[in-house]
Amino acid sequence: MHSPRAQPFALLLCAALAATLAACAGRDGPANAGRDGPLADAGQLVLVVTPGWDAPAGTLRSYARDADGAWREVGEAAAVTVGRNGAAWGLGLHPPQPGAAKREGDGRAPAGAFGIGIAFGYAERLRTALDYRGMQVSDYCIDVPASPLYNRIVDAREAGADAVAGSTEPMRRDLHADGDPRYRLGFVIEHNAQAEPGAGSCIFAHLWNGPEVPTAGCTAMDEARMRALLDWLAPARRPAFVLLPREEYARLRTAWDLPAGAAP
Repeated sequence: MHSPRAQPFALLLCAALAATLAACAGRDGPANAGRDGPLADAGQLVLVVTPGWDAPAGTLRSYARDADGAWREVGEAAAVTVGRNGAAWGLGLHPPQPGAAKREGDGRAPAGAFGIGIAFGYAERLRTALDYRGMQVSDYCIDVPASPLYNRIVDAREAGADAVAGSTEPMRRDLHADGDPRYRLGFVIEHNAQAEPGAGSCIFAHLWNGPEVPTAGCTAMDEARMRALLDWLAPARRPAFVLLPREEYARLRTAWDLPAGAAP
């Protein structure tokens, strides 16, 4: 038999448990649907939405998670250019998706969700929390599918001249391509981190030559927006990069826990 004095305590305990369960349901219910998706661990998000699969340009927005897990926009939206032929599904944090896949040389930016790797540039040092590598004339990103160094940035002084033979991606484009400034500031988008031959390589966010000039598959923007991103991105917050055509953004927004209202 329960004592009369124990009964009120039991009722209070049950009420407290019910309140806790309700609070948990609020945190883990519809408001946070998709937290087991490709962005589950991400605390920062760089999001690019394009008008369609074949569009060579789009809009970039950046977001940070609040304490309650909701996305909060940081900074202002900015125009970007992407692949000259639009986009195709890349290999990243997301599960396989129906549709055309990114291939080497197709002129398409990889669509999907990706980690953000090192920052790079022409200067020896840069103010950023990302790991930064100042590029030298001997640095190349290997875009030769048959190479064992495929999709890696290597120094020809260490890897050897034969290792970079045939690569079209010198990282000091100012010295190899008539002063080209595009790689003066940038960061690696971790597409095809497993280096599957022919699945696409050397995908970066970098400076553009102008809003009317698309890329071979990277995402390009003006210098002010790039510097703002490099100042803001923090590896401890596990930043992610997402690029999607508008129709795919609408399809995947809930499942991937993407911000609402990023694609009108």
